[in-house]
Amino acid sequence: MRIGIFIGVVGSAPTLEGQVQQVVEAEADGFDSYWTPQVAGTDALTLLALAGARTSRIEVGTAVVPIFQRHPTALAQQALTTQAATAGRLALGIGLSHKPAVEDQMGLTFDRPALRMLEYLTVLRELVQEGRTRFSGETLSVSATVQVPSGSPFPILIAALGPRMLKIAGELSEGTVTWMVGPKTLRDHITPKITAAASASGRPEPRICAGVPICVTDDPAGARGRAAELFQRYGSLPSYRKMLEMEGTDEPADVAVVGDEASVERQLRGYAEGGAADLLAVIFPGDPDEEASTARTRALLKKLVGAL
Repeated sequence: MRIGIFIGVVGSAPTLEGQVQQVVEAEADGFDSYWTPQVAGTDALTLLALAGARTSRIEVGTAVVPIFQRHPTALAQQALTTQAATAGRLALGIGLSHKPAVEDQMGLTFDRPALRMLEYLTVLRELVQEGRTRFSGETLSVSATVQVPSGSPFPILIAALGPRMLKIAGELSEGTVTWMVGPKTLRDHITPKITAAASASGRPEPRICAGVPICVTDDPAGARGRAAELFQRYGSLPSYRKMLEMEGTDEPADVAVVGDEASVERQLRGYAEGGAADLLAVIFPGDPDEEASTARTRALLKKLVGAL
């Protein structure tokens, strides 16, 4: 299992230069990849394009870009430009977001989300792989050409949790990016469903990227309390709540990986055994000395690169 650093949920530097430097440091520390979400701050793909000029090896990915507010033609252009800027190191994660964000914040209608993703992904893949599309569907009608100098195809991953989305991900994408999914749910739900869909479509084994909150600590109870503060809001969103219920809990803090070095390593191996190809590590501080806490977790993850 490859190990990547996932910053943006927590831990993002307060300046754009600082955020670029976080990608540089992830590469210097030997991590396989660096991931960032498209939320209310820095534009994710712009950040990764800038970081591409300062790095040479590390894969960079979005986890994820919501599709409702970005036309597939615009996303194809921006992602192909980022792919060129990073010399072919982009992994594009896309997702539906959530009904409150789409309707309350953006004023759009969160209708037929699975069909919208299916049609969006169809158009996006054609633009990325062939440079053109002519598509007429129920949620999209697009006739467009995209020509980005030095642009090349890249893997597209979907934030897929439910059965319909996992089927779409397996049939049309390179894999999935998960969040708030524990090892049992990954093993018994995510992996078999997306793998079966890919196999039935004659596609390669899908790439499963598991976003996981992690804290190495000698005070697991205190770290879970801190995780509850940081991640509690995810428990109110239906798609995540269903994943938590499958894991046997209703608390986001319960899917955080916490404990000493041996305990955290053992828990992370559960994700690898459950089918995760990539660990997207969200390092969060669980001790009063936040800098020392995050440094301890990062040190273990560096040690585990290539060993899980």
